[in-house]
Amino acid sequence: MGRLFASLGRHLRTWVQLGFTALTNGYAAGFAKGTIYKGPSKAVCLPGLNCYSCPGALGACPIGSFQAVLGSRDYKFAFYIVGFLMFVGALFGRFVCGWLCPFGLVQDLLYKIPFVKKLRRLPGDRWLKYLKYGILIGFVIILPLTVLDIVGQGQPWFCKYICPSGTLFAGIPLVSSNPPLRGALGWLFTWKLAILLVLLLLSVIVYRPFCRYLCPLGAIYGLFNPIALYRFRIDADKCVKCGKCQRACKLNIPVYQTPNSPECIRCGDCRRACPHGAICTANQPKQPSETEASDT
Repeated sequence: MGRLFASLGRHLRTWVQLGFTALTNGYAAGFAKGTIYKGPSKAVCLPGLNCYSCPGALGACPIGSFQAVLGSRDYKFAFYIVGFLMFVGALFGRFVCGWLCPFGLVQDLLYKIPFVKKLRRLPGDRWLKYLKYGILIGFVIILPLTVLDIVGQGQPWFCKYICPSGTLFAGIPLVSSNPPLRGALGWLFTWKLAILLVLLLLSVIVYRPFCRYLCPLGAIYGLFNPIALYRFRIDADKCVKCGKCQRACKLNIPVYQTPNSPECIRCGDCRRACPHGAICTANQPKQPSETEASDT
């Protein structure tokens, strides 16, 4: 029975990811007809990187929505979207990345594919992890605000030139279902398809390369990790700094030192690996150590 519960615990996150992805991309007619759902729920942001143009998407991506407002001639600030990001970030931080993001699920599944050697990190990881903040500032905020067309309209630069989630969940299904679109494909689709393919191949070798190095949404949520309602803490009375949490972490985070690193996606592997139960959530009551329990 104990093994059964342990197995369920290990697979719970995958089932939640699958369920949430199916729920938020449940417009099956969109995939069948090659159309985009335009119902009232499309005005509501979803917490993960969920492309608005995905044929099955029932909601909007907060990054895409934010760029749409910044690039608009009529609006320059999105109180709803910024408030949504702050609210979700303050509650969960990057828990969203680990449990609710559809493109995160894709990377997780690809990493399960056996390979000769898995990499803990890419060369230059120390600096590459800051690239997502540059993309957030440059492609999501500055370029849509400053590079305008003849009528004063900006473009969704990140969605248009980088976002692999949009290519996978929106671009490929729409092109496959609409023959006229295939005739209009140009260098931009080829460029984005190349980005997607590189990231998918890397995902087999190294854990979540897009989340680590490129995702602006992860960059935003990561800033909230240290203060989010759902955050980790280390019980200093139980932690012996054995390093098992870091070895279990696919992102190579020294959890015993920085339990609320901006890179942490709250997958829970470190908590399951800790032999002393020293990693707990901020609101979890502190349990007595073995020494304290024996004294009582």
